[in-house]
Amino acid sequence: MDRTDKNLHCAEINPDKSLSLLEQVTPLARQINCLDIDRIARVCIESIPKIVNVRYASLYILDEQNKILHLHKHNHPFLINKIVSLNQTPASLMVMAVRSKELILVGDIDTHKKPVIRKSQRSFAENYRTNNCAIVPLICQDRVVGVLNLADKIEDEHFRQSDIALIELFSQLVGASIGNVKLFEKIQRQATTDGLTGLVNHKTFYEILEKELWRSRRHGDQISLIMVDVDNLKKINDVYGHRAGDKALCEISRKIKECIRQIDTAARYGGDEFAVILLNTSLAGASVVARRMVDAVANSPTNWNKEQIKLSISVGLSQYNADSSPEDITNRSDQALYAAKQAGKNTVRIFGSP
Repeated sequence: MDRTDKNLHCAEINPDKSLSLLEQVTPLARQINCLDIDRIARVCIESIPKIVNVRYASLYILDEQNKILHLHKHNHPFLINKIVSLNQTPASLMVMAVRSKELILVGDIDTHKKPVIRKSQRSFAENYRTNNCAIVPLICQDRVVGVLNLADKIEDEHFRQSDIALIELFSQLVGASIGNVKLFEKIQRQATTDGLTGLVNHKTFYEILEKELWRSRRHGDQISLIMVDVDNLKKINDVYGHRAGDKALCEISRKIKECIRQIDTAARYGGDEFAVILLNTSLAGASVVARRMVDAVANSPTNWNKEQIKLSISVGLSQYNADSSPEDITNRSDQALYAAKQAGKNTVRIFGSP
């Protein structure tokens, strides 16, 4: 068979192979193109390994703010790290891949040179049948959003060029989809949270309060509501500027958050007002929380341009009863808050108390 015949023969065979591969890749691409992170993860762990002939896969999602990779899904029969810090020393292969934004292919982890893999980082190698793996950074718009690890190549000792092409294709598809999920979640957070403090906003506060009041009517639970007003915020803005006032609001919101449980809700109710929903909490218990907030803020002045600014809050609180509406309970707490301001600020008042 001459060269022309060979080329014709290849032209006849390759379309069938390409079509077969295309038939496998196309439905996966459609599945990946979604806003469901679990669906994307299933493709990464269950389907992609079959196409590139590897036994094991693990998907990590990057928490960019805290510089941590969180394990989202894997198919390993043994324990693997649930979190990986980007600040670890020496840097692991995943950290190296995140920093370089480049695919790392390891043919033999014991002899690999670029990058050098230290002996302390090869202790996990005994879990695998082969010494090869692929560390795949998942990138969206030039930002790493996660890492896909593929290990234990079946049959072949090394990743073939066709495997690498598939891995790079899937890394782009998966990276783009995870990036879209993160963007969607960010937009959702922005719709429900206050941009300055990160607490839930006024609208979301009322939605949560109405839902919890309905639940408490049904189950007989206790709900207390705390209203907080920042003392002298206008004076801080006038003397030090609005950026100093914003800093004061952020630090006060953080102190409020530190004084409550995860099941409770802290909201920025208005310009210098906050509201806190305390679930399964009596008026006596809410009073303890409120006084803790007042003390925490008073004992934590903020610094601005080398000057120390004293902070304080006034707090009013009330408790839900069976006939309360969201407006009723907020009005009662507002009245208690007004009493606290009239009493000289930096204090707590309870609705109905003398």
